[in-house]
Amino acid sequence: MRRGPRTPPPLTQSGKRWAGVLLACMVTLFALDQIFPPPLERVRDVSPVVLDHNGEWLMAFTTRQGTWRLEARLDEIDPEFQRRLIAIEDERFWFHPGFDPIALTRASVSYVRAGRVTQGGSTITMQLARLLEPRPRTIPSKLIEIIRAMQIERRLSKREILAAYLTMAPYGGNLEGVRAASRAYFQRDPQWLDDAEMALLVALPQAPEARRPDRHPVAARAARDRVLGMFVSIGAINERRAQEGRETAIPPRAPFPYSAPHAAEALVAANRGEGLIRSSLNATLQRDLESLARRRVVGLERDTQIAMLAVELDSRAVRARIGGAGRERAGGYIDMTRAIRSPGSALKPFLYAIAFDEGIAAPETLVRDAPRRFGGYLPENFDRRFHGDVSLEDALRHSLNLPAVATLERIGAGRFHASLTRAGAHVRLPRRAVSEPGLALALGGVGMTLEDLVQLYAALGDEGRARPLVTDEVGEFAFTRRFVRPETAERVLDILATSPHPAGRIPAQVAQGAPQVAFKTGTSYGFRDAWALGVSNGYAIGVWVGRPDGAPRPGATGRSEALPILFEAFDLLGVPAEPAPRQREHENVAPALTRFENGEREALSILFPPANAEVLVLDYGADARGLSLSARGGRGPLTWYAEGARVESEPTSGRAIWRPAAPGFYDVTVVDADGERAQVRVRIRDRG
Repeated sequence: MRRGPRTPPPLTQSGKRWAGVLLACMVTLFALDQIFPPPLERVRDVSPVVLDHNGEWLMAFTTRQGTWRLEARLDEIDPEFQRRLIAIEDERFWFHPGFDPIALTRASVSYVRAGRVTQGGSTITMQLARLLEPRPRTIPSKLIEIIRAMQIERRLSKREILAAYLTMAPYGGNLEGVRAASRAYFQRDPQWLDDAEMALLVALPQAPEARRPDRHPVAARAARDRVLGMFVSIGAINERRAQEGRETAIPPRAPFPYSAPHAAEALVAANRGEGLIRSSLNATLQRDLESLARRRVVGLERDTQIAMLAVELDSRAVRARIGGAGRERAGGYIDMTRAIRSPGSALKPFLYAIAFDEGIAAPETLVRDAPRRFGGYLPENFDRRFHGDVSLEDALRHSLNLPAVATLERIGAGRFHASLTRAGAHVRLPRRAVSEPGLALALGGVGMTLEDLVQLYAALGDEGRARPLVTDEVGEFAFTRRFVRPETAERVLDILATSPHPAGRIPAQVAQGAPQVAFKTGTSYGFRDAWALGVSNGYAIGVWVGRPDGAPRPGATGRSEALPILFEAFDLLGVPAEPAPRQREHENVAPALTRFENGEREALSILFPPANAEVLVLDYGADARGLSLSARGGRGPLTWYAEGARVESEPTSGRAIWRPAAPGFYDVTVVDADGERAQVRVRIRDRG
């Protein structure tokens, strides 16, 4: 007789009650697990580490708690170390649910027999739970750790649990995690470790403060040697290798690498939450230029700093950024590569490049270097000398001011400002310039950063292509724009490469193997900023020297202060490759561009002192400071007279300096080489 399917007997009242209780317990446990999850977010609070573009360590930062906690990645940790650690600390790690009943039973029996703790029963997961929520080592705490361990096992894989433990395990002092310990004691990541190193890293978390190698080397050695014996017992090594490990010295703790602090801080601020941040920097070049800055700043005033920026032309990658020569000096925490300063004459190459590129002028175009008033603006050369008719290329080589202002007047200050901005430079106008920039732009009467200037010089070095700088490995160009034509950029670089070299520097044409540097210097008003920028050997490099507080440094020029550092920086790049020959396209100059001024000579006139002016003079006689006389037009040389008495020119500056004998009215006369005359009447008065 066939039997039908058996139906389960109906639950009794008592069975229903117990089933309800069990279900309620399960729901309660699930709810508690969700309401009180383990604080796993602490594992993600790691020390940011900034690497160079090759993966070499530049600088790391502590966590908010002041600890060095480096993220542990199992693929980058010696697998044999992982195997030995698990064999000693938690042999059933891959199989238990967070706690090991066998190990706990064995530890409990040992505790009852000895009356004290003789062996641990905690699993790696339980140790992670204790690291996440430190508690006194009591039986209730152990029960909480077991519960937390099961919660962790529900949320993380075994590999993730092992990585979290190796991230947070204590190694003495403020070192947490196997990578921080390996870096501190072995100066490398734990990708490959010898037997003694593995034993030390296994022993330290068991008693991190009592076994600190830098404070308790004897205890550290004893613990390490004991673990080497365990390695023998688990069959990882033989006794001979263990003895070799025991003969190894206990290493001291070394400081972490400290390089590119300004760049590293900026990258960490822009990539918050990231453990590893790869930058565009080159660690070797960064360290070389940092050393150069520290060496050069020794001979300068106490409050002076040096900043440098080196950019690879092809990629526009910033390969070195030195924000200052040292944080022990005034302003050392300010990144001077990003500080807004006055560029002085450093903008002149771009002024001429635009004039050449747009057919406004040519390198051979002549311009008169003589006193001249541009509306209300009366510029003068840095050395207060004037040179008569000069070509624009010679005006650029010798950084003459009057030709630069005359060129900017032809281009238009607004047009020049727009070109620089389109090339990616941030040109900050003075606050008083409410609308259009003025002619002072030619001589650096604006605010710019070293970053801005190096970006512009990189455009010259890259055949006139303007692109933004790249500061991290994944950066992409936001734009690529034509600044000037390739032949224009090449011609400007040729002019800069043949500029007069500083004393003691042998020109590249003479020195074998030396890089040919196309360079330009700049000195801001009041000697507040000294600049030198150059292009050579596939790089654009900029140097700034000055005081971060903007105080003047009388006599400190870009040529004397920054240019020697620039040449030494290029020397550190090594011997340049032989440049490929290029077809020149700029030899022919249009006849219409041979001279700025028209064919008729400007009439002779006196610029200073103006006619019928009252001039305040504080001292009189032969030792007085005197008044510098200036005129425009005519044909030199010019001869000056005051009340019929000839005014002699100073032998050093070539300027006519008039020193009135007393207050009163004077006739001031100038006569050019053709006998043309100009005369004004002025009143000299003192404070009375």
